[in-house]
Amino acid sequence: MSDARPVEPPVSIRAEVSLVDPDTCKFTVSRTVHPGGSLFFENKEQAAGSPLVERLFDLPGVAHVLVASTVVTVGKESSTAWSGLNASIGAVIRSQLLTGICAILKSPLRAGASKRSDAEVRATVQGLLDREVNRSIASHGGQISIVDVRDGKLLIAMSGGCQGCTASQVTLKYGFELMVRKVAPEIVDIIDTTDHASGTKPFYPHAGQER
Repeated sequence: MSDARPVEPPVSIRAEVSLVDPDTCKFTVSRTVHPGGSLFFENKEQAAGSPLVERLFDLPGVAHVLVASTVVTVGKESSTAWSGLNASIGAVIRSQLLTGICAILKSPLRAGASKRSDAEVRATVQGLLDREVNRSIASHGGQISIVDVRDGKLLIAMSGGCQGCTASQVTLKYGFELMVRKVAPEIVDIIDTTDHASGTKPFYPHAGQER
């Protein structure tokens, strides 16, 4: 008998261009994107450390972003067409939800500080894991742990549903790494030491996959 975890249904997204403002489009998502209140971002600098919004601003033509519960409202530059951009925005939202990492960073960023010791950096990253990351990926049965911090390198291990999961590297690249580099700019390299081949209960995000 298989003890695989229940597979979450695929993410569906409905895009609706505003009739009042044709440069604004509302993306209604079948899952919660951000459980807090509404947050408005005018530029990428304001989005620093919030993985989803940073990635949306990387798309050519995105002018501003509003995130609230299951809705992501994106404003574009008037010279940019929705054709193609809509699909790109939807792909970013889906892949961010796939990471299991929260879309918006709630904890304040640490700016203008002097260089810290490896122990101080480790404590900062551990705090990020405790407050933001592991709470988010716990829904997938996963966890990220610090193995070591030395000379600007962060060594981590993924366990539970993240060990052997097909989406684990997406979680690292588009979620955890972005958040770490904002709260701990001393980190220049993040190394995953996990033996993913030995994972016994990986979380599979796509329907139809079997262990």
